Amino acid sequence: MNILSIFLNSFLVALLLLIFPVHALAIGEGPGAHHYQVANQRGAISQRKAIAIAQSYIQGRVLDIRQHNGIYRVKILSERGSIHIVQVNASDGEIITGH
Repeated sequence: MNILSIFLNSFLVALLLLIFPVHALAIGEGPGAHHYQVANQRGAISQRKAIAIAQSYIQGRVLDIRQHNGIYRVKILSERGSIHIVQVNASDGEIITGH
């Protein structure tokens, strides 16, 4: 990737973060919070705990968190500007994958 493309990608990510502040959904606030709270009732660990576990693996800002089939999928924008997905087992908090 050249410098212009890195700059444009970083700019687009920053713009999306300004337009769609999804971290409010991740911590149980905002209009979509009910969906996330209902999903959390099926798991043994909370979303906040899953976020803490994922952020201990990849430092950065949480862009999104979803739970499906007993797995939290946490999307993180790293401090270097790359996006990572960390999968956390909802029953025991074990990291399944992180990339």
